[in-house]
Parts: sequence; structure tokens; C-alpha cells
Amino acid sequence: MLVLALRSVRQRPGRFLATLLSAFLGAAIVMAFNSLHGTAGAPDVGAVSSETLRTAAGVVGGYGTLLVFFAVASALTVNVRQRAAELELLRCSGATPGQIRRMVVGEAIAVALVGTAAAVLPALLGGRLLVALFQDTGQVAASVDHSFGPVALSSGVGVTLVASAGAALLALRRVTRGRRRTARRRSWPAWAALAAGAVAASSTFAFSATDEMLMAFPAQGAILLSVGFALMAPRLLNGVLGRLALGGASGWLAVRNLRRRAGELSGILMALILFTAVSTATLTMQAVESDEVAASGMVKSVDAKNLETLNYTVVGIIVVFVCVMLVNSLYAATTYRGREFGQQRLAGATPGQVLGVVGVEALVLTVVGLLFGTLAALAGIVPFTVVRSDAVLPGQLAGVWAAVATVGAAATVGTSLFTTRRVLRTPAVRAVGATA
Repeated sequence: MLVLALRSVRQRPGRFLATLLSAFLGAAIVMAFNSLHGTAGAPDVGAVSSETLRTAAGVVGGYGTLLVFFAVASALTVNVRQRAAELELLRCSGATPGQIRRMVVGEAIAVALVGTAAAVLPALLGGRLLVALFQDTGQVAASVDHSFGPVALSSGVGVTLVASAGAALLALRRVTRGRRRTARRRSWPAWAALAAGAVAASSTFAFSATDEMLMAFPAQGAILLSVGFALMAPRLLNGVLGRLALGGASGWLAVRNLRRRAGELSGILMALILFTAVSTATLTMQAVESDEVAASGMVKSVDAKNLETLNYTVVGIIVVFVCVMLVNSLYAATTYRGREFGQQRLAGATPGQVLGVVGVEALVLTVVGLLFGTLAALAGIVPFTVVRSDAVLPGQLAGVWAAVATVGAAATVGTSLFTTRRVLRTPAVRAVGATA
């Protein structure tokens, strides 16, 4: 089966392009930040510089590991779902479930190795850029030289391979197991994350306005709440669709298609919720903190500068990864609907009408993701703002949310429409006659 996996990757590399890109970006980020561990361990690095570098490597490296898993899992889920018929044919031909698992995992590992190897040079350059960034802000001494060694390489290879293998198993399980069992399995982790997020967010009121740990608990609360909502993505989407009444043929078809494909769209909705919650909460709270420090006339400490840099870096990484996840997943999922679009056109629908239905689907998906992501973000923003500035909703929220919503909507709606236009270039008869 391993030979079959390598042959599958070599014969149809386009099928694994989304997984390769996710593994490449993930390995590059993990290696770039973990190279800061090696840099901090050099004998001539001072205590302050070492602490700054290790903190950045630990915090962002941890986020990077989670994002690698989610990104690869999202890409592989779409890949495995589209190959359901092929995998079923292998099973009917005598392949055991264990052999199919080994083939899918072998494909994921092979793609991950290629992505990791390609990411070494970008990770090296990225690590140097990070050290220079910390030096420009005065958080790391100018004499510190960047070091890219075994720690960075081993972490990049290890994290990417483990995440890819785990994501492949998870994707295969999602496709082969029934929806009810999957929904039941997701319920307990989702409710646990929501409860933990509510506790963390409410713990903000136990701190004073000048406490260094004030931002940590509302940020963790927003993240945990967004994870809980993300795990409940199919249920939330169906709940909204059950109360949504859209007029016209395009609106009716869009709601019908979304209900039918709620499980397939869960990865996209998860990415939107996480992106909206983490970005909105982090950027808004950091803006409130910076404005309060400026208003008081105080100078930011080294720890405060570290936190600010980490916040912006984490948000930047999340934006890149979410955009990649959305574009990859939407491109693959929409391309796979070529047969469906062909059938609609043969039944009398014009290309413009097909585009209209897809546009409404993407818009509804975006609104649902923004809605629950914003709720999770507000659960952290409101307690933090009340304690830090005696206000309830900060004035910085509107601008931050508008920027986040614009990026999310552009990635979701733009990718869906662009891909649909490309798919519609294929004649309807040929699209229907193609193998699904």
C-alpha cells in the first residue's frame, strides 16, 4: 500500500496540491520560530534577549503546530471525501481497512516530506527576519546572530509528519463514519471548550486594570469559545439555515445545497470562526491596551513590547493560514462540483444563475462564520474593556471587525466565484459525462 501511495502522489500530483501547500507553510512557520530556541541557546546571548526569543518560539510555535494540523486536516478531508468512490472500489477489490489507512497516511507523509524539504530555505530566511524584527524594537540585542540548527529542523520535520499522519487518519474517519456518530463525538469536546472559555473570560474580572496577566484570560476565553463553536460548525450551520428564509430560486437552491453539504463545509466554517474570533479579539484588546498606555503617559516595558509583537505575529500567521485553508478547501470543493453545475445547466440554468447560487452560498457561509466568531470574540473583549478602561464596547472594535470581515468575505466569496467561473468554462455535456 505504501508503494501504491507513492504511485498515487506521483501520477496525480494536482490532487495533493492543497495538502502540499498547507504542509509547506506549516513547516516553514514551525521551523522559523523554533530556530529562535537555537538562537536563544547561544552562549553570548543575554538573559533578556534569550527570554524574548524563547517566549516567541514557545507561544507562536505552539499556535503554528495547531494551525498545521487544522490546515492539513482541512485539505485532506476534502481530498479523501472526493475519492470516496475510489476508496470504496479498493475495498470491494479486497483491500482491508488497515491497508486503505496505510495508503492514505503514506500519501500524506510523502507530501509532508516534500513540503518540509521545500520549506527549509524560507524558514531560514524567516527566522533571520524575526530576529531582525526583535532587534529593531529593542527586545533583542543587536549583537545576537540567528542560528538555524537541529532544533528547527527536527521540530519542523516531526511536527509536520505527525500532524499530517494524524490529519489523514482524522480525515479518513470523518468520511467513513456516519454523521450521527461524528456529531456525538464532537459534542463533548465542543461543550467542554465552551465551558472552559466562559470560565476563562469571566476570570478577567478577578484582575486589576494594570495587571500584566489581564489580557491572557480573555484572549484564552475567546479562543476556547471559538474552538467550541468551530467543533459545532455543522450543527450551527443547520440551525441558522432552519431559520433562514431566502427568496427567489437562487436563495432556495443555496439553502438546499448548504443543508445537503453541511458536513463537507464544516472545515471552511471552522476556519472562518477561528479566524474571526482570534483576530478580532487579539487586535481589539491590543489596541485598547496601547491606547490606555499612551493616555497614561507610561512607557511600555519589555514584557509589554514582547506581548504586542507576539499578538500581531500570531494574528498575521492565523490570517495567512486561514486564507490558505479557505482558498484550498473552497477551490477543491467547488472544482469537485463540476458535474453538479453541468447538470444544472443542462436543466436550463444559465452560467449567471449558477454563479448567483454559489455566491449566495458563500455569503451565507461567511455570515454564519462571522456571527459566531464575533460572539466568541466579544466574550473576551467585553470583560477586558470593562476592567481596563471602564467602557463596555471599545471604539477600536468597529474598525478591527470591519477589516477582519472584509478579509474573511473576500477569501470565501471571492474564491467561490472565481473557481465556479473556471469550472463553468467546461461544456455542460463534458462536465456531466466526466467521472464524479
